[in-house]
Amino acid sequence: MDNWFKSKWFVRLVSLSFAVILYIFVNTTVNSTHTDSAVSKSNTETQTLDDVPVEIRMDNDNYVVSGVPEFVTVSLEGPPNYLRPIVLQRNFEVFVDLEGLEEGEHTVEIQHDVSNQLKMTIEPSEIDVYIEEKAEKNFEVSVDFVNQDKLPAGYELGDYTINPSEVTITSSRNIIERIGVVKVFVDVAGVKEPIENQELPVNIYDVQGNVLNANVTPEKVKVSTEVNHPSKKVKLDIKTKGELPEGYSLISLKPKIEEVEVFATSDILAGMESISTEEIDLSQIKETGVIKVGLALPEGVVVPGKDTIEVGVELEQTKTLEDVPVHVDGIDGQAVEFLKPKDKKMDVTLVGNEAEVGGITKDDIRLYANGSGLNKGQHNLPVEIEMKAKSDDISISTELEKIQVDIE
Repeated sequence: MDNWFKSKWFVRLVSLSFAVILYIFVNTTVNSTHTDSAVSKSNTETQTLDDVPVEIRMDNDNYVVSGVPEFVTVSLEGPPNYLRPIVLQRNFEVFVDLEGLEEGEHTVEIQHDVSNQLKMTIEPSEIDVYIEEKAEKNFEVSVDFVNQDKLPAGYELGDYTINPSEVTITSSRNIIERIGVVKVFVDVAGVKEPIENQELPVNIYDVQGNVLNANVTPEKVKVSTEVNHPSKKVKLDIKTKGELPEGYSLISLKPKIEEVEVFATSDILAGMESISTEEIDLSQIKETGVIKVGLALPEGVVVPGKDTIEVGVELEQTKTLEDVPVHVDGIDGQAVEFLKPKDKKMDVTLVGNEAEVGGITKDDIRLYANGSGLNKGQHNLPVEIEMKAKSDDISISTELEKIQVDIE
């Protein structure tokens, strides 16, 4: 062994071995450090939340604050196995601590209570706030019914109630003094039934109509309102235009009903005594009967179930039947010569209800003169008229009251 250490080559071999071992050790250590750093970096994750609420810690009994955002954006960075449950459960708070601050303007930092194992960045990180003395006042709540022009025709709003009719508003004294109107809005477009206990949020405005933000107690009130459908019975007027055709005159023009129930708002009904039909064009009427005609309703007036009404029309017709033959009865074995009218014919005029006169033809009329017991010579004989199913309501006249004949 001593001889080995005395050998130059043995010493060189041992030195080389130590150098190799040292190289391997150093290289392994460096690589291990780099690997640990890379592994550590790959185990870090970042998540961003845009809607994190901001809690206000202050003396809420005596002060109010403005300038604190409702939400902020936060970014959380850390190991996934620690970060993800916290983000998922949101078991952390973001807040501003205003305890001990006096009235006035302050610049404060937005804080959090997240564990040191996570890095949190808040945007914005600082805010300017204004602390004021707290004030409180009661206000009457008014109601604004919107879209009343879109209520169905004939409907109107009646009495309404608000429960509660008064709310308590809490804010800074400056805001309280600016309040001009406290109201709720009720949309009545298309409403036909009463509204019962509709819950509505309370709105606050200044005298210029700008929205004000403040704490309202209660935040909502209940509104009930009657919805009425007033009606009234009014007379019916018949309107006409034009003239009847030649040969016709009007006996009567009567609706089958004398009154109509109309529906409208109270102010419209108050001044309404009658409604009229649409104009009936007389020039198109040539017979007695029943016609249907629409109603000329004013704006805002309805008559449910009656688009048209029936109107009875009664016409008088003047009708002339031309060249009706004239006969002489009671002349046996004697020759009769007509001196007037020479053609043994004359016109007959009928006047009466069109329903009866309209269907009569000259075949339904017989004109004759009675010549019984007459001697030969010239005679003036009165004209007699026979008509099938003669009506006493029909007036009949002939061209001549008497005929002149020559009997031989």
